[in-house]
Amino acid sequence: MSLDSADLVEESTLLAKSLSALATNTTQTLSRHDLLNHYTSACGYAEILLEELGNTTQEALQHGLTELVAAIRELSATPEAVAKASPSYKSDPRNTNVGSILVVDDQNDNRAVLNRLLSRVGHTVYTADSGEAALEQLSTQAIDVVLLDLSMPGMGGKTALTKIKADPKLRSIPVIVISGHQELDSVVECITAGADDYLFKPFNSVLLHARIAAGLERKQWHDREVNYLHQLEQREKFIRATFGRYLTDEIVADILEKPEGLRLGGDLKEVTILMADIRGFTQLCSQMPPEQVVSLLNGYLGTMTEIIMRHSGTIDEFLGDAILAVFGAPKDDPNHAQSAVACSIEMQQAVAAVNRQHQTSDLPQISTGIAINTGTVVAGNIGSDRRAKYGFVGTPMNVTSRIEDLCEANEILISETTMQALPNTDQLHDRGTHSLKGLGAPVRVFGVKWQQ
Repeated sequence: MSLDSADLVEESTLLAKSLSALATNTTQTLSRHDLLNHYTSACGYAEILLEELGNTTQEALQHGLTELVAAIRELSATPEAVAKASPSYKSDPRNTNVGSILVVDDQNDNRAVLNRLLSRVGHTVYTADSGEAALEQLSTQAIDVVLLDLSMPGMGGKTALTKIKADPKLRSIPVIVISGHQELDSVVECITAGADDYLFKPFNSVLLHARIAAGLERKQWHDREVNYLHQLEQREKFIRATFGRYLTDEIVADILEKPEGLRLGGDLKEVTILMADIRGFTQLCSQMPPEQVVSLLNGYLGTMTEIIMRHSGTIDEFLGDAILAVFGAPKDDPNHAQSAVACSIEMQQAVAAVNRQHQTSDLPQISTGIAINTGTVVAGNIGSDRRAKYGFVGTPMNVTSRIEDLCEANEILISETTMQALPNTDQLHDRGTHSLKGLGAPVRVFGVKWQQ
């Protein structure tokens, strides 16, 4: 760091005041804690001066300050005395990972020296003179690291530490205790309570910068992890919202629990396909304004969707007025044929309720035809990496559409393969064998008896 005359004068003045206070108080009976507070401010300003001097030619002054720091550390008898300050120990702002630091200490000199020491390398520094003030700052400011003294009037540092680590919103903030209490019990108690580190007064600025940097890295890793988890939660919400429009909550949960659930590709599955549409819908549309067409469709499709989901069906497509649904995928259902037939009966019964609503909304009465077919299809995520959907491919899909063309109003028709999958066929009647467009072999179909 380059030498600035104004800074040099200011730091020299502050150092002189600290040394004067230290000398004045040697004639008084001071507790070791109070004495270490004086040592801390004197040592801190001396180390700041050493950094200000940098690589200047004032070797005599540098040597004197280095010896002063060493003498203070020897007097304080801290384990950090081995890390004597020297001109080679200086912080390079270009290599400093900066953050927001909260300094908590009841001594104004200690807060001032830490403020200057940390601000010089780019940190944003907040200060508090008590545990209560620290908690208030933490509730209003985004703090990355807390430097915490222990002995303070009112709420002490240990109580503040306990409250910080008990708060789910604050517990991830690294707390570095800086204290004159050098007893092993005090260190162990703070580490057990959640402190991330413990420095003795007077602290060594080199170690302080290193431990703050380590704390900032831990906090930033935690913040990245929280952000990543938030993104995963948002992605899951998006998937639930997207799939939830077509699948039951149970099926969506099943997809999300499997990491491979959203990959492109598919599997062969035996399923039962249901296709329903409104009879004569094209003619109805020609007699209605567009807003009424949309209103009719939304009401009808909304009612049918709820019924399909209630029977664990998967809606593959809305094709104008037609609904294409599949039972037995993506979640296996050994009774998919029964589910599809039960669903179709409930759908036909629900048309009466839809028509009653149409009477009050001045919309035309409707009737539906429903076709059901059972077969093996490819089921899976179909599309590209940019856009895909869970869908079904195979001849049984086409067969279902052709059977649906045979339906009359209010009728349910099923294929022979679906009939063979049902445990009870008493409610069926034979509707004959039909040659269907695009299919080589004739298809036998059966009608399903149902009552309103």
